[in-house]
Amino acid sequence: MNKMLGYLKDYKRESVLAPLFKMLEATFDLFVPLVMADIVNVGIAAHDFRYILVRCGILLLLAVVGLACSLTAQYFSAKAAVGYSTSLRHALFEHIQRLGFTEMDTMGTSTLITRMTSDINQVQSGLNLFLRLFLRSPFVVVGAMIMAFTINAKLASIYLVAVIILGGCLVLIMSRASNYFSAAFKKYDDLNESVQENVSAIRVVKAYVREKFEGEKFQKASENVRRLLMRAEMILAWNAPLMQLTVYSCILIISWIGAQLIVSSGATTFTTGDLMSMLSYCMNILMSLMMLSMVFVMITMSMASARRVAEVLDEQSDLTNGEDPIMEVKDGSVKFDHVSFAYKKDGKKALEDINLDIQSGQTIGIIGGTGSAKSSLVQLLPRLYDVTEGSVTIGGVDVRRYDLETLRNNVAMVLQKNELFSGTIAENLRWGNPDATDAEIEDACKQACADEFIERFPDKYQTHIEQGGNNVSGGQKQRLCIARALLKKPKILILDDSTSAVDMATDEHIRRCLRTALPGATKVIIAQRINSIMSCDRIVVLDQGRLADMGTHQELLSRSHIYRDVYESQMREGAVDHAAS
Repeated sequence: MNKMLGYLKDYKRESVLAPLFKMLEATFDLFVPLVMADIVNVGIAAHDFRYILVRCGILLLLAVVGLACSLTAQYFSAKAAVGYSTSLRHALFEHIQRLGFTEMDTMGTSTLITRMTSDINQVQSGLNLFLRLFLRSPFVVVGAMIMAFTINAKLASIYLVAVIILGGCLVLIMSRASNYFSAAFKKYDDLNESVQENVSAIRVVKAYVREKFEGEKFQKASENVRRLLMRAEMILAWNAPLMQLTVYSCILIISWIGAQLIVSSGATTFTTGDLMSMLSYCMNILMSLMMLSMVFVMITMSMASARRVAEVLDEQSDLTNGEDPIMEVKDGSVKFDHVSFAYKKDGKKALEDINLDIQSGQTIGIIGGTGSAKSSLVQLLPRLYDVTEGSVTIGGVDVRRYDLETLRNNVAMVLQKNELFSGTIAENLRWGNPDATDAEIEDACKQACADEFIERFPDKYQTHIEQGGNNVSGGQKQRLCIARALLKKPKILILDDSTSAVDMATDEHIRRCLRTALPGATKVIIAQRINSIMSCDRIVVLDQGRLADMGTHQELLSRSHIYRDVYESQMREGAVDHAAS
């Protein structure tokens, strides 16, 4: 939480001036009942119209100055709250960018989105209200109480009793309501997850006619939030009647006792104007308590959101640079030395005792059944995850000793799930190399067989790509991602099942181009189709996270039953497809 308060340092002046001007406004408000009492006691009693007019001018001046102070306080509080939330949101976004896949897997995307949006908005609203009212309300209560005691201590004691009773009830109400608000915010994660899943997979939802199911799932998540918020609001609903009961009781008691004092003293020690002032201070005190209760509720809600934001900021990634990191990757040679790896989420080993030596410039194929940890293996190279046991070296150096940015700039990876971003084709391709020329972009697209469909677009390389690449096909998206990786000119190129959505002829053309593209670079190709890796220098066979065998295509056909079964199965399917055609 101290770290979060640090983002307010650029708005210290506004954070001080906002409550200061609010207290100035309250000070002027506290003098209003005294001036009104003076008008009744002196001006009206003496029928002095000039006196009344002067005092009305003073009231107008107090109102104008109070309004100016209020507007100034509002400006400073809004500037501090909005500026703070902006700084906090930027810091949170940058921190998320530094988190590793392990932390992202643990927290989940929907949770992070909720904390960056609604939670930070809640913190902003709480800070704004805090700066305007948290000091003003207690100041008014204390100031009005002092003013009331100077007028009549006996009647002011009624305020004191009412404040104690009302304050205790409000604390009880707030504590009960705050628990429900905290629980409701946690349920927002489930609600956002339902929305995110439905929107991102809307085509699948419609294809399988699952709108009703998704609607029911969303309704359930929404109902959980509604139920908790309703419970909180039902408890807070006691605020208004409790306040009205207290206010009206105080007014009746003060009016009754005050009237008796006026009659018994003959309006000498306690006057009608004094009674008006006491009633005004009564309203000031009790309304300030009401506002203070609202502030406490808002602060409690904001603190719950702030803790959720702080949880993310406090989350530290294990993927950090060590002391004196190495800033240059010598070559693309790779060595896995007794590597084991387990995801923190379940603790079960995905890879176990992997030993693998790859020479720089070699092309390595990886094949295995679903769940054999093929993707897990290659994700250790750019340190998307760190090994649990053993070590992975590139260019003879443990990957944990490299500067992260340097390492990842030398390892280009086309992930199994391809992602494009909103923008033009050229802008997406320049993710691989921001300084790439048009000629280099076109050459990379030719090698990835992406040029043939790009040239058919009216705007060619300036064609706009929608968010997620929804306006291009799966095969087109894969080829654009391969071209993007080639532009990086890395020492290691990883293709994780990156040609699964293209036809066999295009796959063969891409493989031929990769043989000549990036000479000297190590290429690691994960594929389900044996045709895609038959020509590799060596092929790695994974089985349930273990290295089952390794060798050339012919060697594995002769000695690996896993590889041979896959090969024969695919050949039979190919023969059936050929006969059917």
